[in-house]
Amino acid sequence: MSENLSDPEMNPTRIASQNITPVLDSTRPPDEPASFKILIQDLLETMLLAAIVFVLINTFTGRYQVLSVSMEPTLHEGQYLLVSKASYWFHGPERGDIVVVKPLNGDKNSIPLIKRLIGLPGDTIEARDGRIWINGVAINETYVSGPLGYVNRWTLATNEYFLLGDNRNNSSDSHSWGPVPKENIIGKAVFRYWPLELFGTFPHYAFAELEALP
Repeated sequence: MSENLSDPEMNPTRIASQNITPVLDSTRPPDEPASFKILIQDLLETMLLAAIVFVLINTFTGRYQVLSVSMEPTLHEGQYLLVSKASYWFHGPERGDIVVVKPLNGDKNSIPLIKRLIGLPGDTIEARDGRIWINGVAINETYVSGPLGYVNRWTLATNEYFLLGDNRNNSSDSHSWGPVPKENIIGKAVFRYWPLELFGTFPHYAFAELEALP
């Protein structure tokens, strides 16, 4: 009598009756409602991150377009600049900086102006002999379009700054509307990003003090 070599655990009836734990098939797409919920969540997170980045960028910087010839030959119409609003949070403006300022008329809708900072609080500024004098000393300005065509004298108060365009004879600036208070200074122009061939930072000019002329 032959032995029965069949394995009782392989009995089809018993296999069918066993409890089998289902396994998720990774190739099966998830339920549509769950997928839509994840998509909305990702979208909201992306929008929130973009909003935070936007607020931070606009808190520390501003982007401006040059709309006049008053800063030629340094800046020309149509150029785009990055302005640092944080530059003067920890120290005062420096002579030679190119700054963006609010107009003195107090109109919030007025277009900001861009000029070079020439005079610091307490300075005496003179325009004579075709050049600028600060506290009796002529300064060497290699960036201006040409000699001055006007004569005048200004003494600055403790919170006043004197601004001039590099295109001295074609600029509405402090020589016509006076010095500006520090609170009107929006920030320092630090970078030109358009046109691409002029992409880069601005040089800071250290003023060489000259002997006062008679």
